[in-house]
Amino acid sequence: MGFQDTPEEWQVTATETPFTGNKTSVRTDEVVMPDGTVVRRDYQVHPGSVAVLALDDDGRVVVLRQYRHPVRHKLWEIPAGLLDVPGENPLHAAQRELYEEAYVKAEDWRVLTDVYTTPGGCDEAVRIFLARNLSEAEGERFEVSEEEADMELARVPLQELVRGVLAGELHNNCLVVGVLSLAAVLAGDGIESLRPAEAPWPARPFEA
Repeated sequence: MGFQDTPEEWQVTATETPFTGNKTSVRTDEVVMPDGTVVRRDYQVHPGSVAVLALDDDGRVVVLRQYRHPVRHKLWEIPAGLLDVPGENPLHAAQRELYEEAYVKAEDWRVLTDVYTTPGGCDEAVRIFLARNLSEAEGERFEVSEEEADMELARVPLQELVRGVLAGELHNNCLVVGVLSLAAVLAGDGIESLRPAEAPWPARPFEA
């Protein structure tokens, strides 16, 4: 199989859902360990997400600054959003999020990387896309509300974001993974080596 993650599922003898929220829930499973003991595991059940590292012709990344209440910070992030519809095509969701949050469209899309954000306590899977050949979107701007009504937009050189990540100044998971992945790609095999935008995603299967 090589050096890669592999799917596996240990026996679950019982399960319950003590909390159900608007978009996510909490599940408790009783899981059989390799020595035969049974332990309880609590975790958040999440629909999955997409994120977009949008790179313009000047080597700048589209970022936004948004308040995140659980960590009591305004974080610089890349456009991202939930996969609200089961089986939704992640590329279509990413294109929607780039339009809604940054009023930008892109002609060239590729998969940058796929991650589990916090696999010890949540099943959230995120697909991060690289979007290039940017232009202003057409049509009416999406009407924002709540935290998004206070968002700031900027375009920041990739290397400045890399510096901020390594200096401990930028903390958003998708931004950190996205900018470091792109820096590695540019220093390595190049953007043409990336997977196509419709590449399979076993963590969140979808129809093309």
